[in-house]
Amino acid sequence: MQKEIPVANANSKKRVLVTGGAGFIGSHFCDRALALGNEVVAFDDLSTGKELFLSAALKNPLFRLVRGDIRNLEELQKTCSEFQPDLIAHFAANADVRHGLERPRRDLDYNTIGTWNVVEAGRLSGCKNLIFSSTGSVYGEPEIFPTPEECPFPVQTSLYAASKLAGEAILSAYALGYQMNVTVFRFVSILGPRYTHGHIFDFVKALRRNPKKLRILGNGLQLKSYLHVDDLMDGLWMVIQNGMQAYQVLNIGHDDALIVNRSVGYILNELKLEPEREYTGGERGWVGDSPRIQLATAKLKAKGWAAQRTLEQAVRETVRYLQSEPGLFEENS
Repeated sequence: MQKEIPVANANSKKRVLVTGGAGFIGSHFCDRALALGNEVVAFDDLSTGKELFLSAALKNPLFRLVRGDIRNLEELQKTCSEFQPDLIAHFAANADVRHGLERPRRDLDYNTIGTWNVVEAGRLSGCKNLIFSSTGSVYGEPEIFPTPEECPFPVQTSLYAASKLAGEAILSAYALGYQMNVTVFRFVSILGPRYTHGHIFDFVKALRRNPKKLRILGNGLQLKSYLHVDDLMDGLWMVIQNGMQAYQVLNIGHDDALIVNRSVGYILNELKLEPEREYTGGERGWVGDSPRIQLATAKLKAKGWAAQRTLEQAVRETVRYLQSEPGLFEENS
């Protein structure tokens, strides 16, 4: 076990740099950081992030949006040098798991090299605290469910997960070598307002085009866990405010899980549709799709966190949000 590095004034106001700050998760993090009185800079190239998600933040004098690319170390260094962050929240990534094999360099550039750029720019500016959004996909197809942080890693099943795991390794070496406080959070799929990527988005988009038929990848029996974005924010900020450690890895997810068919049922019920379901077959929707994901969260619960929203609530709220923002489908067509 690594020695804990105390963080002075863990609950004091901070200067927080959020990479991917205009994205789904990053924008929620910006809002929570501002609500707690922190000064925030969102660093985002707006390739997938949206200024729409920062509409409230942009009205706050403690907030600034910097358009920049995590693949560019000089841009990150400039921002870190000027802002001098106390905490970096690193959410920027290529999250396109399904099509990773079509553009194999993309995961490396964003998720591995980009992560090195972020932590190096932070180190050079004197920042000692960083949180990283990793993924439960790094467990591949484990034999233990729910899967704990100590589970042995099997063969990696996607370039996305492999690149995230490489990012974790870089961060652990920086934490030890440069006396930095780094917390790696391994996420399940996150749901809620501003969600623009994943199966619910894909299904709602498809049903807007053809409400009479829905194509489902795999056999519909894949078991997946999800988490509402507000529960995610509660967990992240609880760890930050309680004081960071030299290096720690924490799963964050829900005790419950849904098979894809159950999730589809909630979506269709919310949309009041009964289309014919067409399955592509097999227990995996695509190469790298794990047929079962469920994470053990005992470590985070021991710190006082617990999910407050059911998965049904998370799915239904996500569908309602997507219905309220039809322009998101036009942007992603």
